[in-house]
Amino acid sequence: MLRVEELEAVLPAITPWRVAAGRSVDWAALETALGTALPSDFRSLAEAYPVLVVDDFLMVSSPTPGAEALWGSAGREDEILQDLYEMGDTEGYVPFPQPGGLISWAASNSGDTFYWRTGPADPDAWPVVVRGDNGDWSEFPVGAVEFLAGVYGRTIDVPGMPRGFPSDDPKVLGLSDRID
Repeated sequence: MLRVEELEAVLPAITPWRVAAGRSVDWAALETALGTALPSDFRSLAEAYPVLVVDDFLMVSSPTPGAEALWGSAGREDEILQDLYEMGDTEGYVPFPQPGGLISWAASNSGDTFYWRTGPADPDAWPVVVRGDNGDWSEFPVGAVEFLAGVYGRTIDVPGMPRGFPSDDPKVLGLSDRID
């Protein structure tokens, strides 16, 4: 699994948003709500960074400390994926919590969704699956951090993404963890 520092090397615009002391996500609460553990690379990313929006296009989800159960329950309620599944338009992918089901961890502003396929049993071995807004499905045998580093380092090409993705000089916005 790739480390967060390797993502920072190819996408240095995220580093101003790093939380030096960590974000103190209650992983036990989140994983109890979700019903599964999550990949360690994502846990490291979520401990270091809030929700990130890259180039006003890709939003990388991150649980908010104090609201972990919300993030966990949201992983079970992917209505679009459920509708696509019921219509037989998922190319064999299934929604979580079915065995091997998909859990969303990022989305684009044009309707693309980035998932983990929750199989095999070891979350660190879960591949990334992308459902493009045009109906393309692609699977990558890497974790979320390695996927992002590959996309922004231009070693991973995602079919169906808009022209200009990723941009030559991606900008990053970190969204607040504040809950009221």
